[in-house]
Amino acid sequence: MIKAIFFDLDDTLLWDQKSIKEAFIATCRIAEERYGIDAEELESAVREAAKKLYSTYDTYPFTQMIGINPFEGLWGTFLDEIKEFKKLKEIVPAYRKDAWTAGLKKMGIDDADFGHELAERFPEQRRKLPFVYEDTFETLESLKGMYQLLLLTNGSPHLQNTKLEISPELVPYFDQIVISGDYGRGKPDPGIFEYALSKLSLAKEEAIMVGDNLMTDILGANRAGIKSVWINRHNKQRNEVIPAYEIQHLADLHTILEELNQN
Repeated sequence: MIKAIFFDLDDTLLWDQKSIKEAFIATCRIAEERYGIDAEELESAVREAAKKLYSTYDTYPFTQMIGINPFEGLWGTFLDEIKEFKKLKEIVPAYRKDAWTAGLKKMGIDDADFGHELAERFPEQRRKLPFVYEDTFETLESLKGMYQLLLLTNGSPHLQNTKLEISPELVPYFDQIVISGDYGRGKPDPGIFEYALSKLSLAKEEAIMVGDNLMTDILGANRAGIKSVWINRHNKQRNEVIPAYEIQHLADLHTILEELNQN
């Protein structure tokens, strides 16, 4: 009998990739207007520079373990108490400026001051642009009261809570919110799933995990012995990680839950 549903946050309920894309578009257009360079090409150059830079810092293994990607580093402030987050907080201002400045350089523009200006503008744009998938609220509304709902998200507690603050309608649906930065390890570590079960006093057979990422949400649930549901909204190719179920819309959860609760 399924009593609880664990939901991932980014690109499961919130459309984080779209928020990042739109923030890049808005910021790169400033450079297009200033210097006449192609906004899409600049975005690609900054993304590439950010990924390269991000992997050079001492904090990289920690960000990998907790689940904080390079583009979150371009807008997060990481006002968290843990030592590694404090290091990240010190690194990110220069990281942002250097990523944007390197992107501009690739486009033939050597202007560190403008790089700094764009680096400051990007977080402003990202905060203005939260996107929630259109089926998120309808699905959560239909499940609330019938199941315990738990949000299980990788990332910095401060950054994930910022995402929730700018989409405040989400929070009331959840009985518990578990963030990897608070726990100390991220998905796919089975420990965070076991910790989530303990928060609801449930056995692994009584929960299912819904997420978009095969290598974190699905792999972690599988390792913890929790049934996994892969939400594949954008027709991604499946890899070696096999979910128990695959859906394209959150509403399809109802059919799965009915089937599981009949057995």
